[in-house]
Amino acid sequence: MLYRFLGASGIKLSALSFGAWVTFSDQIDETVATECMKAAYDAGVNFFDNAEVYAGGRAELMMGSILKKMGWKRSDLVLSTKIFWGGSGPNDRGLSRKHILEGTDSALKRLQQDYVDLIFCHRPDQDTPIEETVRAMTHVVNQGKALYWGTSEWSREQIRAAYDIARREHLIPPTMDQPQYNMFHRERVEREYYPLYAEIGLGTTIWSPLAGGILTGKYKDGIPTDTRTKLPGYQWIRQRVESEHGRQQIQKAEQLQKISEELGVSLAQMALAWCLKSPFVSTVITGASKPEQVKENMAALEVIPKLTDEVMTRIEEILDNKPEPEPSFR
Repeated sequence: MLYRFLGASGIKLSALSFGAWVTFSDQIDETVATECMKAAYDAGVNFFDNAEVYAGGRAELMMGSILKKMGWKRSDLVLSTKIFWGGSGPNDRGLSRKHILEGTDSALKRLQQDYVDLIFCHRPDQDTPIEETVRAMTHVVNQGKALYWGTSEWSREQIRAAYDIARREHLIPPTMDQPQYNMFHRERVEREYYPLYAEIGLGTTIWSPLAGGILTGKYKDGIPTDTRTKLPGYQWIRQRVESEHGRQQIQKAEQLQKISEELGVSLAQMALAWCLKSPFVSTVITGASKPEQVKENMAALEVIPKLTDEVMTRIEEILDNKPEPEPSFR
């Protein structure tokens, strides 16, 4: 395993990490989830990602149960949660001081942890002043309930505003963002955030490195019956795959697969290694519904040296750099 600093901070994350999104509780039970987490841990993964909204909190409950059962040394782990969608009540959504403090406590209880290493503002909140959010996150960190705080899918201007408020008011600034990044979705990480890497030391924990499964090649013959596109709440993935834009990406994935076959690796492994080549990526969050997938994903580390300048140029010739609309919910 490779370990990378989270932006300009002193904490190191495994270059490949493991997340609970979609799979935990929605697709797999605790037995399989345990096998997947153990496979990741055995491969050197130290960062395990979660959120209060995943499976309505059940993903955190499941991960908490697994962590307690496995008994891994806490200092060997980097755990996260994300706050925004916490329930149906009027104050259970957003980034108010009230929801951040109560949501953090609820997440820690589900995870059976005294603290998380990373806590994210899962989306920007147009209804709450950024200063209120920065002050609340500073309070969470000062209480020792999280060690670092960051954002997810915030704009460059919003992240910069949070940073500037923190510096002006002697508060704790955001350390990282969790943006979508893959071969087909590059604008935010490569261009929009570019000034922030040097100016504030922003780290990134990227999600959807396989473009919702398109970069595994599984959609080239249509949508299989056992994919996440059939799950309630994830219809947007199906809409994306079946759109004209999605069909174009599937065609590009078929071309990319020819390169991966020449390299003797799977398309998914090449796509993960491509993300890892970026100097702006602190860690690539992977997911899996079976331990075999975890092991295949971890082998992407061995593919990095195969992505020579010549291979990267061939990949670029297939790809386009047009920004892709973000999904409305994750």
